[in-house]
Amino acid sequence: MIKQNIEKILNQLPEGVKLVAAAKERTIDEVKEAVEAGVKAIGENYVKEAQAKFNVIGNKVSWHLIGHLQKNKAKPAVRIFDLIETLDSLALAAVLDRECGKINKVMPVLIEVNSAAEEQKSGVLPQDVKEFLKQILQFSNLTPRGLMTMGPWRDNPEDLRSYFRTTKELFDAFKGEYGRKLEWQYLSMGMSDSYQVAVEEGANIVRIGTAIFGSR
Repeated sequence: MIKQNIEKILNQLPEGVKLVAAAKERTIDEVKEAVEAGVKAIGENYVKEAQAKFNVIGNKVSWHLIGHLQKNKAKPAVRIFDLIETLDSLALAAVLDRECGKINKVMPVLIEVNSAAEEQKSGVLPQDVKEFLKQILQFSNLTPRGLMTMGPWRDNPEDLRSYFRTTKELFDAFKGEYGRKLEWQYLSMGMSDSYQVAVEEGANIVRIGTAIFGSR
């Protein structure tokens, strides 16, 4: 089932759109099957869970952190992940920068945008992203590569379109302003129920779990 699901999704995605298999609470065997079926990137929400899978699978794939990162998990995180998609505070950026410096690593990061301004969610408000990006550029061991958004929970994925569009507009504005000095290239939006709408609105990374692995 996993193989067939991945083949279907990959056939649907336009060229240049990267599939990240969201592997929260999935077994190592399930993740291995996804890798064997052609997945090139695994997304994890929790550092401890990612570590267990990384110990088995290693660098056969790239590892994306797609959940909220606590500062006290930064040290192991910078050793596992190839891209942190959920940078949402200067305090976290400072800790990541310090931990990356200890291992001589420059960590690619995406700024998480709270595109719906939801109080219960992490992320930088759309109107604050420009100033936040300027401050992130001061850290020598972090390299901003784009934006990520979750969007609010909606039964109809069409209702997410405006939030994806807002994030894409920010992404394009910063690409125009910083494109020459940054590798500004990733816009991560959309999950199993909304990735098709997200791609239509410009996403080039989609984070898909249920549509690959089935319901938990």
